[in-house]
Amino acid sequence: MRVQNRHIIYVQGYDPRGLARYYRMFRTELRKFDRLYQLKTTISRPQDVSEGEIASWSIETRADDWQTRTAYDFLRFEDFIKRDLAQPIRKTVFAALWVYCQLVFGGTIARFAKANWRFATFVSYPYLVLLVEALCAASVAWLFRKGLDAFGVPDPFSLLAAAALFVALLGTTLKYTEERTYVLYLLRDHIWTWEFAHRRQPEWDRRIDRFAEHLCKVARTTRAEEIVLVGHSSGSFLAIEILARALKLDPALGQRGARVMLLTVGGNCPVVGYHAAAQDFRDRLRELAVEPSIEWIDCQARKDVMNFFQFDPIAAHGIDVGAARCNPAAIVPVRFREIIAPEHYKLFRWQFFRVHFQFVMANERPHAYDFFMIVCGPVPLRERMALPDAALAVATGDTSAREFAWRRLELENSCPRGQIPAQELGKMEPPARSRG
Repeated sequence: MRVQNRHIIYVQGYDPRGLARYYRMFRTELRKFDRLYQLKTTISRPQDVSEGEIASWSIETRADDWQTRTAYDFLRFEDFIKRDLAQPIRKTVFAALWVYCQLVFGGTIARFAKANWRFATFVSYPYLVLLVEALCAASVAWLFRKGLDAFGVPDPFSLLAAAALFVALLGTTLKYTEERTYVLYLLRDHIWTWEFAHRRQPEWDRRIDRFAEHLCKVARTTRAEEIVLVGHSSGSFLAIEILARALKLDPALGQRGARVMLLTVGGNCPVVGYHAAAQDFRDRLRELAVEPSIEWIDCQARKDVMNFFQFDPIAAHGIDVGAARCNPAAIVPVRFREIIAPEHYKLFRWQFFRVHFQFVMANERPHAYDFFMIVCGPVPLRERMALPDAALAVATGDTSAREFAWRRLELENSCPRGQIPAQELGKMEPPARSRG
């Protein structure tokens, strides 16, 4: 059951930084992972494997008593995202305001608030900033018009001049405060998710179909023991789409060869699934909920305002499949306080985008949830999430602790869906000493 070869397929969220920035971040975080666990890793350069749509690299990881090789595929959407963000500011603002009205009057914001008030607040944040900046620009424009009136400028001309000044000031403010506020990026993100939920993104659909074909090809040809499809942020619902379409192409996808796992981290499926028009997506969730050949792990964090915490992605979408339900196999809470060094945590907790990306960055403290151990470690994902203390002991324990942890993990591996018989656990005695 010890993983020697793993294939990761990573689905990016709505992030314009794309391959170059992500690869640099991944390589930097890999070095931190090395130092934390005293490992030796090497990473290859990314290679284009699908006409600019998929980049792939490999990682080799060595410890004293195990080694792994990981093939890492990065599925790319940044060309679409950069094109969206290049839209004129006025077009983005008007479209986003129209979308927000649809969210409010359609009841979607209320559903967000019921599921997670922090996320609902985050969704409203760019519109509140936009309102404040518009009021400031309007105040300046109003004073400017008063000045023109004092000089005897006729009302029609002063009104037009003030309106032009308002538009210029608001556009300039939005443009030059973007690096601090992220307002335009978030507005464009909301437009995209609304359009995706309403199936108005045919180019995205066609690329998702090609990624589903890629997943099927990997499952047929890989030498890996497990394939993990990872969706981070809005990549969570994109990964669900890819997996559901792959199962349509190959219903035996998870029934032969490598174990196929879905891992969603920092997910926000309701930004699509809570729209009345998104019945297709809810049907995908229903199919996945009862698919026994695939195991889905969903990781959530309270500190991340961009995900839904304590959230059941099946039941919360009004889906009831009764006793046939087998997914998500686990919904795992992640406490960032436990994986970030105490001296950094106070600053870290207020950097919302940094917090959101911690799901796919290196830990500062050893912990059962560690993205790079999921990618590079010897413990399969299912067993890691079922027995997190044993998985951590494999990475940090002494020899006896590691041997004991592996016995527990092997017993877990032999049982369906993580059901270790209580009598078997009772026979197992922990080692007297452990550093884990």
